Parts: sequence; C-alpha cells; structure tokens
Amino acid sequence: MSALYLRRRITNAAAMTLSMLATLVGLAFLAWILWETLRQGIGALDLKLFTKVTAYGEDGGLLNSMVGSLIINFIGIAIATPIGVLAGTWLAEYADRTRLGESIRFLNDILLSAPSIVMGLFVYTIIVLPSTALTHGSTTFSGFAGGVALALIALPVIVRTTDEMLRLVPSTLREAALSLGVPQWKLTLQILIRAARSGIITGVLLALARISGETAPLLFTAFGNNYMALNPIDKMSSLPQIIYQYANDPGEAMHALAWAGAFVVTMFVLLLSLASRLILFRTKVSHD
Repeated sequence: MSALYLRRRITNAAAMTLSMLATLVGLAFLAWILWETLRQGIGALDLKLFTKVTAYGEDGGLLNSMVGSLIINFIGIAIATPIGVLAGTWLAEYADRTRLGESIRFLNDILLSAPSIVMGLFVYTIIVLPSTALTHGSTTFSGFAGGVALALIALPVIVRTTDEMLRLVPSTLREAALSLGVPQWKLTLQILIRAARSGIITGVLLALARISGETAPLLFTAFGNNYMALNPIDKMSSLPQIIYQYANDPGEAMHALAWAGAFVVTMFVLLLSLASRLILFRTKVSHD
C-alpha cells in the first residue's frame, strides 16, 4: 500500500512539474512577443501615423488602415452578433438535449477551428466574384466582403458563448417563471438573456478581439487601398493587411510602420480583453 501511495505521489509531482514548465515556457514566449511588439512599436509611433494615409509610403501613416479596420470590424460584428445570439439562444433553450442541437454544436465547434483563409476564399467565391460579374468589374473587392468574412469567424464564438452562458442560468429561474404563467418567449427575452447578458457581451468583445488581427480573409475580400475609403463597397485598407504588406517590404522605414501597426492592434485587443474582464468582474461583484 505504501509503495502504491509513493508511486502516486511521484507521478503527481512529475505531472505538476511538467505542467508548470509548460506554463512557464508559454508565458515566456508570450512575454517575449509582447516585449518585442512594445519595444519596436513604441519607437515607431509619431503624429503622422494617425494623420497621414499609406499612399505617402515611408513618409506616410496608417490613418486609412485604422479607419478601414474599424469599419470592417464593425460590419463583421454587426452581422455576427444578432445571428450568433439568436442561434445560441435557440440551442440553449429550444434544442437542448436534442440530436439536432448536438449536431449543430458539433458543426459550430468545427467552424471555430476552421482556418481563416478558408473563410476568405468562401466569401471571395460567393461575394467578390459575383459582384465583379454583375457590375462588369466596377465593384470587385470591398470592405463589405471583408466584414462578411470576419463575421463568419466571429459567429461561432458568439454562438458558443451565448449557448454556454444561457445554460449556466439556474433551471429554478426558468421553473419559477413558467409556474407564474410567463410565456416561453418572454421568459427567454426578458429573464434569461438579461441574466446572461454580461457573459454574452463578453463573448461579443472576445469575438471582436479575435477578428481584429485577421489578415488572410481580408487579402481575398477587402484587398487594400492606399487612400482613405469610407464606402463599404470600395476596396479598403486594414491594419493586419498593411502590416503584412509592410513586413514583406525590404525597407527599414516600412518595417517600423509595420511594428507601429502591430502595436496599435495589440493595444486594441488588450483593451477589449480588459473590458470583457471588467464586465465579468462587475457582474460577479453585483451578484455577490
């Protein structure tokens, strides 16, 4: 018995040691990436970065790319949020413990891990090519197409989060409302979604952070533009796309602009992550 206990303790210690080493290695690489981005990015920040467009090259900035990223991300989230929340609500409240619901959850998990470039190629096929043919080439790549591609990436995140948050709501809350004669639709909209709204909002913010750094889908959809574009049906620049373009340029000045763009994207994602944590923390405190 003592030998078995000793063997279990040794196995437990070995597993804990390997887990800690894996965590430290992961954190070390994460810290290295963040440090390099901060060191290289802060050094490249200046006023022209936020006031000039990329058409000026080395003497330009990233204003049009920042505005383009905001527009494309807004389109993506505006499309994915209502569809994702409705789909997640249906899964949690109307298709729970059914074969159809489990099948949709399985397909949604597959979509979660699908390569983003596949989404870009799909939108290129269903939007870019048909719009080019219908308009005889006057409308090809567009910010709207980029937004649709990002919506397909954000959608499974929002569906999964909404589904999980609603399933965490205590069943006693449903039983109490139904026993008082509250209709199912009113129970879902006015009680359950309200109870889970902090988690749903967090899922939307995390989905926005997820799509903010995507490059591959935008190469096939929004394509890029060296000038300011505010019309969603025009070609539109974005920060991930311009970072990719400048990183492949041999000039050091262009590399500095790429690092500055990476710094801006990193700070944006960091702020979104902190906002989601703050929402969850405030909700937890209010419940306590």
